[in-house]
Amino acid sequence: MIPATDSAASCFDLTIADGIAELTLKRPEAHNSMTRAFWQELPEIIGRIDHEALARVILIRSLGKHFSAGMDLSVFAEGALTANAADERNRAVQQEAFRHKVKALQHTFSCLAEARMPVIAAIQGGCIGGAVDFATACDLRFASRDAYFVIQEINIGMTADVGTFPRLLRLIPDAIARELAFTGRRMGAEEAHRWGLVNALAEDAEGALALARNAAREIAARSPIAIAGTKRIINYAADHTAEEALDYLALWQAGMFSPADLAEAFAAKSAGRPGNFPDLLPRPEGL
Repeated sequence: MIPATDSAASCFDLTIADGIAELTLKRPEAHNSMTRAFWQELPEIIGRIDHEALARVILIRSLGKHFSAGMDLSVFAEGALTANAADERNRAVQQEAFRHKVKALQHTFSCLAEARMPVIAAIQGGCIGGAVDFATACDLRFASRDAYFVIQEINIGMTADVGTFPRLLRLIPDAIARELAFTGRRMGAEEAHRWGLVNALAEDAEGALALARNAAREIAARSPIAIAGTKRIINYAADHTAEEALDYLALWQAGMFSPADLAEAFAAKSAGRPGNFPDLLPRPEGL
């Protein structure tokens, strides 16, 4: 793929090369907290990568001591997360509008799960509040030994509402997720790895990034259509019965199985060379 760079966003730097889109949170002085711009920029960037098929894998990392401190305090101060009911007559319509605001925030991370290509996170230091939503929406997570995870919302008097619970409950035992949610305690990297929240640990941030990049390279070397199908089936199976998932898989294979990619994979392995697979096409727009 053609290398590309984009640093126009205020919260992120984006580079794309060799089939890997590396998205970097670039506000270390603020612990990569999530400003209002963050919630606009992330879905725009991920949406562009996905819709235009700009990469085969997305890797998310951050600069500085912490992966992310979660929601920036300025967002609370500006009243962006509260309904603004002028009087009781308007309260219901204001609350209905606020629901859509929450849904928009949820989409910011849901777009990671919905992207056709796998998303990998490299995590160091604090992964706090909304950052837990962020990390759990990714397909793979690699962490440094100083990493920790906190469902911070309960510590500030609110319920986590952007995606933590439906995703975390798929990754770790129910009772552990409930304990974290009710107490707001820190879960260290070793415990997170033990329960399966983290795929592997490294000694430091550079090591976690190296693990993430190695996984990204391995994925980028595989058939993109097979990877896209695999992610789609895994996501579908998480929400359906085994019978329904198997039926869906049969339909997917009937329409999108690629004998050419199968032959190329065998030929490449036999010759000891990388496979040469076509990239996904951009999503069609309109007619």
